[in-house]
Amino acid sequence: MAAISDSPVVDTPPSKDDQPDEIPQDPKDDGKSDVKAEDEREAASDPSMYRYIKEDLFTSEIYKVEIRNLPKFIGFNNLKRFLAKHNLNPHKIKLLGKQTFAHGMQWKGQVLSVRLAKPKADPILRKRRQEEGEGAGAQPPSKRTECSEEEAPLSVQIANVVTPLWNVPYEEQLRRKEQEVVGVLQRLAKEIGSTNKAMLPWLFAQKGKYNKMCCPLEAIQPSPTQTEYRNKCEFLISVGADGEDKTIGFRLGKYKGGSCAVVGPADTCHVSAEAKRVVGEFQKFIRTTPYSVYSPETYEGHWKQLTVRTTRTKQAMVVVFFNPQKLEEEELCALKNSMREYFTEGEGKGSGVTSLYFVREGQRTSPNPEDLPCELVAGDSCIHEELLGLKFRISPHSFFQVNTGAAEVLYSAVREWAQLDEDSTVLDVCCGTGTIGISLAKRVKKVIGIELCQEAVEDARVNAKLNGLGNIEFHCGKAEDVFPNILNALLSPNVTAIVDPPRAGLHSKVILAIRRAEHLKRLVYVACNAKAAMNNFIDLCRAPSNRVHGAPFRPVRAMAVDLFPQTMHFEMLLLLERVDYDSQQQQTSSSL
Repeated sequence: MAAISDSPVVDTPPSKDDQPDEIPQDPKDDGKSDVKAEDEREAASDPSMYRYIKEDLFTSEIYKVEIRNLPKFIGFNNLKRFLAKHNLNPHKIKLLGKQTFAHGMQWKGQVLSVRLAKPKADPILRKRRQEEGEGAGAQPPSKRTECSEEEAPLSVQIANVVTPLWNVPYEEQLRRKEQEVVGVLQRLAKEIGSTNKAMLPWLFAQKGKYNKMCCPLEAIQPSPTQTEYRNKCEFLISVGADGEDKTIGFRLGKYKGGSCAVVGPADTCHVSAEAKRVVGEFQKFIRTTPYSVYSPETYEGHWKQLTVRTTRTKQAMVVVFFNPQKLEEEELCALKNSMREYFTEGEGKGSGVTSLYFVREGQRTSPNPEDLPCELVAGDSCIHEELLGLKFRISPHSFFQVNTGAAEVLYSAVREWAQLDEDSTVLDVCCGTGTIGISLAKRVKKVIGIELCQEAVEDARVNAKLNGLGNIEFHCGKAEDVFPNILNALLSPNVTAIVDPPRAGLHSKVILAIRRAEHLKRLVYVACNAKAAMNNFIDLCRAPSNRVHGAPFRPVRAMAVDLFPQTMHFEMLLLLERVDYDSQQQQTSSSL
């Protein structure tokens, strides 16, 4: 039996920003763990546990179906290919225990059955029922319960949530991250050995030289600053864990754990002083209004989220997310006017806000916040940042690395590893506001950027002009749709691709297009989640087949760059070069 999600709007795609901050979502999308059988039985007796699927809300739960009576020995890839053959492209597939139901389409002699999958119970309501049941049972308090009454200060609790390494010496943080990369490269070596037998002689030599890794690992590059480094933070607006209403901060726990309370960022070490000042002023403002905070449990209330972006140039962009519920347009206009006055003439004038946006976020019909229109309330439409001596415009939805100083370290390494010259053509895939391509443009013949977000593409084009660059062009669209066409039309023999995808990695179509483009000899992969990118690495290196055409790549150099101090997140650079089978065979023969 398999559960699949088949709606085109199901499951929020990973953000390219490596955000440890909580983002308010529908309660079902926040809960990833399976509900225990006894919880399901308890929830089934209380329809309110599932009321969210009856409201006009965005949730993936209403799109889930179960396919039953699958043939024996069917795995994930078999099912995925079967669904693709019938023009079904689910966002998620999960194999469950086998059960027998019979009617419908046949597959390998088995008659399949499809039914709506049972949704998960609302996590907060489920936890509340559990607590009520425990209270009714009059069980004696456990040691764990007694200890929880003497909890650590809120400042320590929130630090443990958003910056879990805050009390670990920085050198030790770097050592742990480097070890993560060692594990990734050792696993990749095993995978290459399994998927490309022709590489085994080379791989054997590599593993012997580099501690069972497939390539040398250079020393991790530290962040120039370890505190107050984030230039973008997404804060929830909710009831404070200290009982204060209308508090702006980070969620203390996850919704699936039964928590909606937030703690302000005053004591967090990764948020800049400028952002803390903005949060403080905005919190004062919303407390002067009659509007309550939004509740993900009851779907009532208004204030939802505050995104703050700051720059070295002392500019600050604020985007506030507000659920209008049934407020009249006149009332919303009055609120925006009040906000404008507060931050341009009133108490908030000294907050440093230079760009103020208002977003009406009602009950979502899409998982992407980028699909919501932003209304400029006050100030400039964009903010500007300087990086590697270049200027960049940033719009509300545009991607820009959250640690500017460490991004300079990262992009400098990319520039060195790419080994470019004046005849080179660079393909900048998932380019955001064009930072990588623009930082390389003066050294090469041409740069071609590809980005999904239209707003980011517009910024990238402006940024090219701001920096006097005429040899760079940007294309908007899904990389899997745009990239193959660009590659096919590219005649330059000296092509290097640089990819900086979201956490989930590149679409398989992009990988297949890269493999087919034999004139593309070098690839620099910037991975914000190296484990999630593993399938991309494997497919780039696997042996040619009916599905994968073109000579494989092999990893030749790797390095981690710490863009996220105080957390376990980091960026990994992997340089891959196209295998030249003739020279490889010659090297193997000479070594023998």
